[in-house]
Amino acid sequence: MRLIRFIGISVTLLLSVVLSITAAENNQVDVHDPAMAKEGDTYYLFSSGPGITTYSSGDMKTWTLEGRIFPDEPSWARRAAPGFNTHIWAPDVLKHDGRFYLYYSVSAFGRNTSAIGLTINRTLDRKSPDYQWVDQGIIVQSVPNRDLWNGIDSTIELDEQGNPWMAFGSWWSGIKLVRLDETWTRLAEPQEWHAIAKRDRSVLVRDTDAGPAAIEGPFLFKKGEYYYLFVSTGLCCRGRNSTYRMEMGRSKDIRGPYLDKEGRDMAQGGGSDVITGNERWAGWGGNSAYTIDGRDFMVFHAYENADNDYHRLKIGEITWDAEQWPVVDEEVLDAYTGYEVK
Repeated sequence: MRLIRFIGISVTLLLSVVLSITAAENNQVDVHDPAMAKEGDTYYLFSSGPGITTYSSGDMKTWTLEGRIFPDEPSWARRAAPGFNTHIWAPDVLKHDGRFYLYYSVSAFGRNTSAIGLTINRTLDRKSPDYQWVDQGIIVQSVPNRDLWNGIDSTIELDEQGNPWMAFGSWWSGIKLVRLDETWTRLAEPQEWHAIAKRDRSVLVRDTDAGPAAIEGPFLFKKGEYYYLFVSTGLCCRGRNSTYRMEMGRSKDIRGPYLDKEGRDMAQGGGSDVITGNERWAGWGGNSAYTIDGRDFMVFHAYENADNDYHRLKIGEITWDAEQWPVVDEEVLDAYTGYEVK
């Protein structure tokens, strides 16, 4: 934002004050790793949290809290992740064969005792007699000292032949890609795995430690001839000390390599910024992306310095530059505010 002076006070400062007052007087939507879907005229939002928190909206601005996907927790969660605390992470929802598939993760913070599960529903409308989530159990599980990767943060995309692929991963050796079978509920056999993005990790770091390789939250989005891979780098969940940022690369083959704007391979540390942000927000990430009614949107969370560093919902329209790179105006951080209807 260009700095303009008015009676000796910058517009930037005035905006920060206004945002602080607004946040204090309104109930903004507080989410983490948001995913979104649309059914009929209603948008549905899913967030990391106890049982997966859900909201509904008719305009993507005012949101009604709907409750949880899991009233308690998946029956298998504590066996897979002994440190699991009922907070289910990083939902990803998409429609397939007339049903909604919601992939989710269970874990203990900073450990790779993790697993990705799937639950299926015929509708997202809680008032419908067909509304019922049916859990399908574990699809991928990571085990300390066996796996140098972390089984969380899944995203699903189809290749040119219509085969489903799951990208996932957090810290350790980075982001993985694995093919699912035709049911979308299991890994395809023979298994096919690829490493598509990572950060440097010393061989001296213990395999059970996350290490310094801060990359997670992948999201795959097909547009035109390219598959776009979005990731979150830096530190999340630390309030104003967060350094979360969204980075991206793209490939014409879902298996990669994913190259950034400079031609660097994301599997070798590459990645271009999605937005640059400003000093009023400590970090932003955990994004998803969608084409809805002919328009492209990015959905993510950001830590607001002006209001106790809460992680606020942000939805910004994606435009495309002359070289087919996605563009999200950094002003979305200040311009978009989602409110919870009480």
